[in-house]
Amino acid sequence: MDMGALRRRVAFGMAVLSTSGLLALAAPGTAQAAAVCPGREVETLPFSTGTVHIFRRGDYICAYTAPKNPGAKRTMSVSVQARGSRPVVDKGRYTRRAGPVTVHAGHRCVLVKGAVGGGSVSSGWILC
Repeated sequence: MDMGALRRRVAFGMAVLSTSGLLALAAPGTAQAAAVCPGREVETLPFSTGTVHIFRRGDYICAYTAPKNPGAKRTMSVSVQARGSRPVVDKGRYTRRAGPVTVHAGHRCVLVKGAVGGGSVSSGWILC
């Protein structure tokens, strides 16, 4: 390989690394959320002790519950149910989040619930 081709490859590699670094700095919240659930965030359900984040990717719905103040272990849960199906639930004692849970919803409505400690929220039937 001649020196010109080597320089072009190194320059291209540096450009790719720089661009990915800038994207990571520009939207850290989005990058973090994308690591939890794929797709785009379509709803957030805030409540007194936390928030449920709901994502859609094609026919799939994914959700997780995050506490307002992460740190100490406490009871958390998240539940997603497509109409006509059983709910998919993640419940336990966590420090950062409950979930993610994913269901195939197709074109059906979904019911999403979340809880942290004594606070909770229910979406009602949404995304119909």
